[in-house]
Parts: sequence; structure tokens; C-alpha cells
Amino acid sequence: MTKDSTVPVFGTEQIRRARYAVAAVFAVHGAVTGSFATRVPWIQDHASVSAGQLGLALAFPAIGASLAMPLAGSVSHRFGARTALRGLLALWTLALVLPALAPNLLTLCLALFVYGATAGMSDVAMNALGVEVENRLDRSIMSGLHGMWSVGALVGSVAGTVAAHIGSDARLHHALAALVLTALGLVACQGVLDLRSEPDEEPPPRFTLPPKSALVIGAVGFCAVFAEGASMDWSAVYLRDVMGSSAGLAAASTTAFALMMAIARIAGDKVVDRFGAVRTVRVGGVLATIGGLLVVLSSGPALALCGFGLLGLGVAVVVPLAFAAAGRSGTNPSRAIAGVATITYTSGLIAPSAIGSLAEATSLLVSFGLVTVLAFGLVLGAGVLRAGDRKVAEGGMALPSPTRSTTDG
Repeated sequence: MTKDSTVPVFGTEQIRRARYAVAAVFAVHGAVTGSFATRVPWIQDHASVSAGQLGLALAFPAIGASLAMPLAGSVSHRFGARTALRGLLALWTLALVLPALAPNLLTLCLALFVYGATAGMSDVAMNALGVEVENRLDRSIMSGLHGMWSVGALVGSVAGTVAAHIGSDARLHHALAALVLTALGLVACQGVLDLRSEPDEEPPPRFTLPPKSALVIGAVGFCAVFAEGASMDWSAVYLRDVMGSSAGLAAASTTAFALMMAIARIAGDKVVDRFGAVRTVRVGGVLATIGGLLVVLSSGPALALCGFGLLGLGVAVVVPLAFAAAGRSGTNPSRAIAGVATITYTSGLIAPSAIGSLAEATSLLVSFGLVTVLAFGLVLGAGVLRAGDRKVAEGGMALPSPTRSTTDG
């Protein structure tokens, strides 16, 4: 397949600016998540919900995201990529204020549904533009973009921690954060590529099943996100209950996992450019599997701590590469990316509860045995990411453009 002749050729400097602009968008998106996460205890108290009710409410962001993601392609088709991203990102940043306003369980669930829906649509839009910039640069940037998301989440969580420490009302905190992040997002969106559909191009269906390519790529993402969600939410509990660690050392396991993920994502693009997506994920799967085995087989907290670090290192770049592969797997990248995103969001939703349910029925040791098996699934399934592998592209397979488009000049 060759690229459509109507696809505009952007200058090198314009594409470089677009890369930085998309990176800023990812950081803004992450900062919203970090800002929200730190104030969940305040939101729980304000809405007067129990721990079980809060768990129910926290499922609604993923539900909203999964249902709304398929709409992102239609929005981009109708308004153009830049305008769509600008509007969807603004809706997401402004939705940050809603959960803190909820006075009870019902309104909290509704607020979190909207919060998740806007998060999912803006997520698809920014990833699609990230893939487009990566195509035009002809080198990997998706891992770094997701690394910027992690940086943004860290900044948002630090600001939220300070706000919580000084006893700030979350309604005021989130209102101010929403205004600042909305302004930053609007500025960042000015620099992204302004891609538009051809006048005679049929709009994508509003709701449709993901293409087969997205299903197989999403399965690899599912394994990585399941391991990520399980490790983030249960690593500290594992070290405390299974290893008998102190509270401080147990908390360090989560920090080790998150730190290794952030480092790997920031550095991941250079690794992918050198070795290709398939080999990178395959080696990552090996590292994650070794990490899982260390967690399950270690007799002391030190090796288990190293195991969680290796898990974070091994799964870090899988989701960015899954999005990149989805964006090149067919003629409708937004639909494919939405499909992969829906699968990974679902994995993130079910992983913590699945680990808990399995641990209650058996033990945490068995639960992380499952995580180890899924980590090994990355080794077996890495080949499906070949659509996002620069090595293959350089070998002569032409990559389809994610968007048949024109530009405003």
C-alpha cells in the first residue's frame, strides 16, 4: 500500500513543533489524572460513600471511556484533528471539577462517567495525532509521549499532595487546576498538525466493533496493562502480607515499579528505533517474566522489590507501541486505536479486582503467578506489533497514512 497523494507534506520544523505540542498535550492529560487521584479521599468524604461504594464509583471512568472512545474518530472526521483534540482535551480538563462537586453516590457515579468519557475520547485523539507525527518523523516517539503523560501525572499528583497537605477544599483545588490545565491544553493544541478528512470521504461509524487487527494488538496490550494494574495496586500489599515487610518498604515497591516504568518510557524511543518494536517488546516480556518469577519465588522482600522493578521495566513501552501498531494496521487508525484503548482500559479496570478475587480464593502468591503468565504472553505475542516496527517499514513495506487529509496551509 502506498501513501495517498492527497496527504500533505509538512516541513521538518512544523513536524518538530507538532511533536513537542503533542508531548505537551500528553503531559496535560496526565496532570488531570494525577490531580484527581490525590483527592479521592476528600471526594469520598464529601460524597459520604463507603469504601465499597467508592470502589463501585471508580469503575465508572473506565465504563465511560470504553463507551465513548469509538466516537473520537467521528469527531475528528467532522471537525478536523486539531479542532477535535482542542475541544475534547478542554472537555477532559474541565471535567476534573465534577467529581468533587458530587454530594452522593449517584451523582459521583455520573460525574465519574463523564470524567471517563472525556478522558477516553481525548486519549484516542491525542494518540492518533502522536502516531501521525511518528510516521512523518519516521522514528519512534510514542514511548516518549507516554513518558510525558507519566511526567504530567507526577506533576499533578505533587500539586494535589500539597493541596491536600494544606487542607485545601478539593472543589477549589480542582477548579483552579482545571482552569490552568485547560489554558495550557489550548495553547499546546495550537501546535499539533491540522489534519482534515477529504470532502468525499465517508465518516466513520459512530459505534462499531474494533477491527480484527485491533483485537490481536489489544490482546498484547491487555497483558501489559493487567500486569501494570496488578503491580501498582497490589505490590505494597504483597510485600506487607506475603513478605512481612514494613509499611515503608512495602510502599517502596510501588515507587520502584512506577519509577522504572517512567524511566523506560522516556528512554524507550531510542531502544525501539535501534531494535524495533517486536524485539523490544519481546525482551521486555522476558524481563517482566523474570520479574514476576522473582516476586513469586523470592523468600525475602529485597528480591521481590527487584521483581516489581523488572515488571515495571518490562511492560512500560508495550502500550505506546500497541497504539503505534494500531495506527498503522489499517486505513482507519482512529477506529483501531479506539479498539486497542478500549481493550487496555478494560484490562486496567478488571486487573485490581481480579487479583483481589483470586487472592481471596487462593492466595496473593497465586495471583502474581497469573501476572507472570500474562507477562510471558508478551514474549509470545510481540510479533503482532510488527505493524509498528520501524525495522519492517525500512525493509520496504510502505506504511499507510493514518489520516487522508488536507491542511489549512
